[in-house]
Amino acid sequence: MHNLSAGDTAFMMLSTAMVCLMTPGLAMFYGGLNRKRSVLYITMQSFIAMGVVTLIWIYGGFGLAFGKDQGGVIGRMSDYFALNHVGLVPNAVHAASIPFVLFFLFQLMFCVITVPLMSGAFAERINMKGYVWLLIIWTYLVYIPVCHWVWGGGFLQKLGFVDFAGGTVIHTTAGFAALASILVLGRRKLADLPMKPSNLMAAAVGTGLLWFGWFGFNAGGAYSAGSLAAKAIANTVVGLAAGMVVWMLYALAFRHKVDFVDVLTGSVAGLATITPCAGYINPNSAVLVGAAAGIVCNICVSILEKREVDDALGVWGVHGMGGFLGTLLIGLLADKTVNGIGAGWHQFLVQAGGVVFVAVYAFVVTVIIIKVLGKLTNIKPSQQQIEDGLDREMLNENAYDL
Repeated sequence: MHNLSAGDTAFMMLSTAMVCLMTPGLAMFYGGLNRKRSVLYITMQSFIAMGVVTLIWIYGGFGLAFGKDQGGVIGRMSDYFALNHVGLVPNAVHAASIPFVLFFLFQLMFCVITVPLMSGAFAERINMKGYVWLLIIWTYLVYIPVCHWVWGGGFLQKLGFVDFAGGTVIHTTAGFAALASILVLGRRKLADLPMKPSNLMAAAVGTGLLWFGWFGFNAGGAYSAGSLAAKAIANTVVGLAAGMVVWMLYALAFRHKVDFVDVLTGSVAGLATITPCAGYINPNSAVLVGAAAGIVCNICVSILEKREVDDALGVWGVHGMGGFLGTLLIGLLADKTVNGIGAGWHQFLVQAGGVVFVAVYAFVVTVIIIKVLGKLTNIKPSQQQIEDGLDREMLNENAYDL
């Protein structure tokens, strides 16, 4: 254990706890933006992931993601099955200065939040049985393989593709899977009624928790309490700020008004877009990343609205395209002195090829999963259940006294 660093260990324990807090933060964010009658239902989807995904990660998931590489495609499950060889001794390959069990936990928190990120897309369109099956199957078939390809020694990592904190692994996969689920499940039964937020104060608190957690999310990608983590956290703040301000300016220019949801969503778009490049660029470049997010993510959300594709909470436009854009910008803005990766035509092509492949893979596999689940069992709530409220009809509970 001679490589163990007490400072790095303390830093990564804090980062892990911060990322853990993002899942209930996301639950409050989506719950606050959802209709009053279905608040608990969408909130519960985020919370359930913590239990289900932790067990998946212990029993096979972590080994498939980070075990010995098998042909560039997947890891060896048996390497770390049931926490085998996952102890206090650092792993020479993965985060060599912290206990390996801490690396296991930090990566677990990334896995936990990914399907809940998608849940905004199937608001009022999938029942709890369908959601739990999707959570399990999607984690095994999409998240874990992509995680291995990018971070576990798989083929994309070998090609030189980089993603500092999950812009591709988490946001692109979740966003394009969300788009697939929207197209397969169809419009909400009450889609003609606006998705009127039930509680903007809850959404604001959720956004604040996401901000706080995102510092651990991005800086934790350094796996040590040093200058790289400091650079990542600085980029995170700058990306958040630029994303929010440019999103507001765009809304003002094209919609002639700025509402509170714009403020919240713009900040999250900036954060999703800075995530993949947080450890490869300088803070002055982070301004450009946030500004690009404020424009591109806004346009993407508008495109779906104009085409009447019912992405009620903007998951594809904000997370999918934010992560996608940030991954591409590594090839244009990376500074070799930050973390060994320099911008250039070759790096841009590697980034573009990798993120396009992941986006298409996540989209296609999600379409197949949802279509097969729909054939095997009923995964949609009924018109009557939605009208009466999913909280009351399916949980026999209410978030508010209606």
